[in-house]
Amino acid sequence: MTDTAVQLWQMKLAHPVMPAAGPNVMDAKALRACAQGGAAALVAKTISSTAAVIPHPNMADFKNYFLNTELWSEMSVDEWVERELPEARQIGLPLIVSLGYNAQDIAMLAPRVRPFADALELSTHYVGNDPKPMQDAVRAAKDAVGVPVMVKLSPFRDVHGTAVAAQEAGADGIICVNSFGPALGVDIENGGRLWMGGKGYGWISGPALKPIALRAVYDVARSVDIPVIGVGGISKGTDVVEYLMAGASAVQVCTAAITRGQTIYGKIARELAIWMAEHHYASIAEIKGLALRHPETLMSAPPQLLPERCTGCTYCVTSCMYGALYLENRKIRLHPELCTHCGLCLSRCPSGALQVG
Repeated sequence: MTDTAVQLWQMKLAHPVMPAAGPNVMDAKALRACAQGGAAALVAKTISSTAAVIPHPNMADFKNYFLNTELWSEMSVDEWVERELPEARQIGLPLIVSLGYNAQDIAMLAPRVRPFADALELSTHYVGNDPKPMQDAVRAAKDAVGVPVMVKLSPFRDVHGTAVAAQEAGADGIICVNSFGPALGVDIENGGRLWMGGKGYGWISGPALKPIALRAVYDVARSVDIPVIGVGGISKGTDVVEYLMAGASAVQVCTAAITRGQTIYGKIARELAIWMAEHHYASIAEIKGLALRHPETLMSAPPQLLPERCTGCTYCVTSCMYGALYLENRKIRLHPELCTHCGLCLSRCPSGALQVG
């Protein structure tokens, strides 16, 4: 029987999928939609000392990546503490409250949200290369609350060094990663206007962010001995498997919830359970960290051919710049003397007709 449950400190989650801080968790109503959509825990949008003033327009979807100028919550601390967090607390799922950004803000905010939070998430999106401000923020949070405190890292920082510094300051977990940027989008059908409002710069999330975020999770999981939560480009169950194998204990989802709706959390969790059953994994613990324990990947021989699986799609032939692959009677064949062992064909083949040799 497949068990997708995970234990994060005192929080027992039915599965490892929860929302990430963003428009999908903008208030208690949105958080309730997350719960109804199958999330195993809730994360409230980042609260800071002053409400954010967000430029308009501030989001655009380009399918393989998403651009946004989203900031922290547009609501005040008082609105969250007096109305939104009490209502969110009644939903019945573990509630993680996201706070930003400096030690002074955290020292003021943490005591106010303490009655509602099962854990805190500290955003470091605007922290520079010096880890001390982040460490001061962690210590301020730890001094104010008795619940786990996590630090969310940005993908363009030294995630290894920052994670180690966060753990040394007392952090109980690391979240990898925030969106990446600044980036720019140009609307060529409307005279070259910029897609984002304000200065036009945005931040990248969605599928394009996943390899960067996976690398961060992999590096951090090898650097610290506290839980790591992966976020970036997750939209299906196999994405979660990748993060778990890279060392994550759980994952967060934002962009896919915006583009596909709040039911995405449950859908991803169901796909994860199906994949685990099909691959004979009984628990999350059996998957977690497999990539960390895997030896260095080497390809010292041409790919193994399984012609019976070949559909004749020609994807691999088109992409083989060395002329090593060809079709004969619509089945894959190989000139082994031309193969350079680049491995591209393994990822291009949609039917598994090419395997590591």
